[in-house]
Amino acid sequence: MKEYIEKRALSLAQYILKEGATVRETAKNFGISKSTVHKDVTERLFEINPVLAKEVKCVLDKNKSERHIRGGMATKLKYISKSQKDAG
Repeated sequence: MKEYIEKRALSLAQYILKEGATVRETAKNFGISKSTVHKDVTERLFEINPVLAKEVKCVLDKNKSERHIRGGMATKLKYISKSQKDAG
């Protein structure tokens, strides 16, 4: 594996752990695709640092278990905003 890929995978992992960030937030912050972030932290990171990879997996699993709640909140805010525009 090329050195820059290893460095990127480690940087992504540290960011996810520090911020509790989602794959989407991490991709946006680093300016790369969600697919690249996911592959780096789920596959490549296990080859580089298995302990760190397990910690990141816990954060990603937590985010996955909460995503339906975040989606519901986003929908709620969307309709609140829409009703305020219609009333105003």
